[in-house]
Amino acid sequence: MDLYLFDFDKTLYAFDFRRRLPALADMTGASQYRLASRWWAGGYERRAEAGEWPTSAEYLSEFERVTGAALSLDQWRAARALASTRIPGSMAALARAATLGTAAVFSNNPSPFAESLAVLAPDVVEIVGPRAMVSCQIGLRKPDPAAFAAVLDRLGATPENTFFADDSPSNVAGAAGLGITAHLLAYVDGVPQTGALDAAITAFAER
Repeated sequence: MDLYLFDFDKTLYAFDFRRRLPALADMTGASQYRLASRWWAGGYERRAEAGEWPTSAEYLSEFERVTGAALSLDQWRAARALASTRIPGSMAALARAATLGTAAVFSNNPSPFAESLAVLAPDVVEIVGPRAMVSCQIGLRKPDPAAFAAVLDRLGATPENTFFADDSPSNVAGAAGLGITAHLLAYVDGVPQTGALDAAITAFAER
């Protein structure tokens, strides 16, 4: 059976870091500059996405050590939710893909995201169930082709029978390099072109 694999941020849900960072600053009392420069610019989020802190407790402990700002999982979720907005056309494409084959998600994100997806996006989990793959669980990030290979292995899929959608050109190239049919979800004037995504799914299903 064909696998339809979707990115999450900016593919299924819009994501605005400019809303998340001020919320985190308000919650913790730390400045936006301190949080951004120490955690994100310091490369800690990328390391977390690659699985360095595999549980939320470990992630949040390291976040506090690095930034000096204590953050609870509920606060992390609340700030993340403020920055995330459902993309109706993409969600419709995901739902349709689930009728054509197996639908799944592969997202570069840390452990709190993996443990919170059912809270942040219950509509996604309702469609994909346990087939929500997060890079922190794989131990590899997109666009590494090895990350895609690991996801396909876990889902029992082959590259030639897999469709992948992502907003990042480098992630699309990484998937294509493995032989996956990869579609770039383009944005025009800030609007995701979900009609083209739906057409690409149709073309893949009818190949």
